[in-house]
Amino acid sequence: MSPSPLLTPEVVLRNYFHAKDENRPCLLDRVFTSDASLHIDNSCSNITFPTVTQGRGAIADTLVTQFNKTYENIYSFYLARPPEAADAFCCAWLVGMTEKDTKNTRVGCGTYDWTFSSGSPRLASALVISIHAMVVLPPSTASLVFPWLQRAGYPWTSAARACKFAPPLPELDPVVQHLERHAIGT
Repeated sequence: MSPSPLLTPEVVLRNYFHAKDENRPCLLDRVFTSDASLHIDNSCSNITFPTVTQGRGAIADTLVTQFNKTYENIYSFYLARPPEAADAFCCAWLVGMTEKDTKNTRVGCGTYDWTFSSGSPRLASALVISIHAMVVLPPSTASLVFPWLQRAGYPWTSAARACKFAPPLPELDPVVQHLERHAIGT
């Protein structure tokens, strides 16, 4: 699949979630340049990724193929939209999913730092993913977590909206507190 020259940062970001959340690695041709870099700054011990991944194929393997071997029911959210002509874009994110093996529910948050190529098409040449919180909840919480995520407005929502509808689970406090900081702009 060849990339379209009319890609805006918003379309690129949407394509990324289509690829990652829906297990479609081929869609990363419309997200990353062939030589793109991925850096993951992970503050959590209960999820692992390589720190550095180089090249679109390796990024697809890490963020789509391997990720989807472990997780399903993935809902990812950007907490802001990029400007149409952005060269770079930083925003908070929220994700919810279930583990295929254990059926545990996971909810996490962090930030994305995107850098876009200057030439046409404007694909991402670099992505830094910072994982600030990742909580693991028992399978019984899925009946509370997934209605919340489905109500959030996939894939674009705000931190305030995500906080407003968050289920009252004390285990979610690290995620909700992070989102609250983004809701008030700190």
